[in-house]
Amino acid sequence: MGDIQEFTAATELADWGWPETRALGGGSDDPFEAASLAVTWRPKDRHFGVWHEGRVVAHAGSAVAPVEVGGQRFDVVGIGGVIVDPALRGRGLARLAVAGALDAARADGLDRALLFCLPDRAPLYTRLGWFPLPDPVTADQPDGPTPVPLGAMWKPLAPGAGWPDGPVRLHSLPM
Repeated sequence: MGDIQEFTAATELADWGWPETRALGGGSDDPFEAASLAVTWRPKDRHFGVWHEGRVVAHAGSAVAPVEVGGQRFDVVGIGGVIVDPALRGRGLARLAVAGALDAARADGLDRALLFCLPDRAPLYTRLGWFPLPDPVTADQPDGPTPVPLGAMWKPLAPGAGWPDGPVRLHSLPM
């Protein structure tokens, strides 16, 4: 097993939750390695999975959220919950799962995507066409707006889509 053609393109999943995420992450209670950040995350509204031999081996979630940047307000698709079976990492499966979520967002008319990631994941997303945002993103949290202690990246989904200059305020829990 090693050729990416052995895996399906991402399809939307009707049912996905914490038990499935935990199982895909090898049973870890912290599969995203973010528990120490003390961030309240927004549940994803849609889920996309890459299948192999009758089971999901990679996942990406998405949720549409409003942002405000430099006085402009617009919706983005937030990407999160990206996880790949530990035994199958390094085969391009995260790319397939995220592509499914981005394709659905494009079909819905969205022209920008946003994600948060640990520093060691940023090179992967850079290779996939994502651009780092220069400053922390302020997002909703239970005690009020707070800078998210992770790097944020954005990706254009439509020709000519850009990202305005200025501080970023996500009017939602981070995805």
